[in-house]
Amino acid sequence: MSPSGVISWKSIITLLVIGLCALINKWLFQMTVGWYLRQKTAARRKLILTRVAAEASEYHLSARPLPKSGDDEWEKVETPKEGEADDEWDGIIGFFHPFCNAGGGGERVLWAAIKATQKRWPKAVCVVYTGDHDADKDGMLERVQNRFNIKLHPPTIVFLYLTTRHYVLSSSWPHFTLLGQSLGSIILAYDAFSLLVPDIFIDTMGYAFALAFSKFIFSSIPTGAYVHYPTISTDMLGSLEASPALGRGLNAGTGKGARGFAKKQYWHLFAYLYSYVGGSVDLVMTNSSWTASHIRTLWGPVRTQRRKPSPISVVFPPVAVDEIIRAIPLDDASEKHRRPEILCIAQFRPEKNHTLLLRSFAKFLQSFSDSRPKSEREQNKASPQLILIGSVRDAHDATRVYDLRLLAHELQIKSNVTFITDASWPAILSHLRTASIGANCMWNEHFGIGVVEYQAAGLISVVNDSGGPKLDIVVEWQGGETGFKASTEEEYATSFERALRMGAAETLEMRRRARARAGAFGEDEFEQAWMREVGKLVEMTGRGRKGNRGVKRE
Repeated sequence: MSPSGVISWKSIITLLVIGLCALINKWLFQMTVGWYLRQKTAARRKLILTRVAAEASEYHLSARPLPKSGDDEWEKVETPKEGEADDEWDGIIGFFHPFCNAGGGGERVLWAAIKATQKRWPKAVCVVYTGDHDADKDGMLERVQNRFNIKLHPPTIVFLYLTTRHYVLSSSWPHFTLLGQSLGSIILAYDAFSLLVPDIFIDTMGYAFALAFSKFIFSSIPTGAYVHYPTISTDMLGSLEASPALGRGLNAGTGKGARGFAKKQYWHLFAYLYSYVGGSVDLVMTNSSWTASHIRTLWGPVRTQRRKPSPISVVFPPVAVDEIIRAIPLDDASEKHRRPEILCIAQFRPEKNHTLLLRSFAKFLQSFSDSRPKSEREQNKASPQLILIGSVRDAHDATRVYDLRLLAHELQIKSNVTFITDASWPAILSHLRTASIGANCMWNEHFGIGVVEYQAAGLISVVNDSGGPKLDIVVEWQGGETGFKASTEEEYATSFERALRMGAAETLEMRRRARARAGAFGEDEFEQAWMREVGKLVEMTGRGRKGNRGVKRE
């Protein structure tokens, strides 16, 4: 990689070598590369298992013993049915999540999945392939607990550090970014297998090419995908012709002219490749009805041809619904603590479209201020506030926050906007307790964990009229609305005003309906679904009924 961050000729040659190898007989490739990687990592595998056993023994004797089967936290684990893997399975599950310390919704899914895996298969080892070299195991687990309030069993979690994560960064591929990042994920997967070959390989970030590569060199290793968002979709292809004013993603309106025509052909070619590699995954979970629909369209035909037994399923992400409900009352008394605050919980990434939110808020603020009595306008505390909470992954995100602050200043709403980065879970709960509205501006948000948190806390949601929030979350429930949908600045501004102008009784009723809807997305529901689906992968290992770490398999 060159100092400028762009892929060098050496890297391109590496990709060409991989492509050439793919033309070799598949069986020969498995017998050479697959065998080599197993032999290379055999000693590390033995060392990891030995270390895990020692740490587990030490942890059990410490003041923090592993919860017994009768403890409240573990009592909801299902008893294995006939033909299912029991809790004696002691293999290694590799979780491919190169940005595991990012602190976003995708990371909540990862850690909740590992927690569910530890409950269901307490003897299994969960290996996380990560590129976060700036954080050690203790630091990561502490961040998980502080950010998501998820407590994990440390001894059976192992972090293996990747050295080639830059290959999946968009900045490394200024041209043909989608294809470049996908090919880069193959290099990253090879990096992972060079560290350890697992018994089950699960991608929780969306690197379908990495899963296809795994299946290519290790045909007997079951692969699983938890898909947050299709890398490409029919909606994305359609957005190329859409007007940028409609807010349909970062590529809206870029399909015009000769350059646009070339881009459309490139995207269609990539969609074909994406469909092909996705068809090789043994088990596919998606996070919403919207994602499932697109993945079934793209991957379904190829999976049918390859006779994949498991259908593509919807496993809604885990949201701390029960905890939020316990922490935040919803009644006439609690309404007195609500303030005219609009809360947005979203990572500071381009696709989250904070710019649209700021411009919409500025438009709303002007209209709202003009319609208020003079005496009320003079009370600054009564003025609506916008609170933006999100994690900052790197310098690019930090720069983005700085640019958003500048925009707030230009829009003359600086005094009404607050930015909070990397907030702890208690801090987020505090804002959920006092805010009145929860906002989401991302076009085709795959699911919307933050939106469910809004609902559980009783906030009136104002979300983008697309994706998961539209289809699964902010829907009619118990005979009434649970929030509002918008697409443009004007629609958002109008929705904010409607939400704050509703009468007390009407507002409380909508809050209660929203909370009732949020009950479908709790952590228990995710755990049971995750255990059921991953249990199929455990069965595929052929060792579902009896643990045997010494078994050698091709």
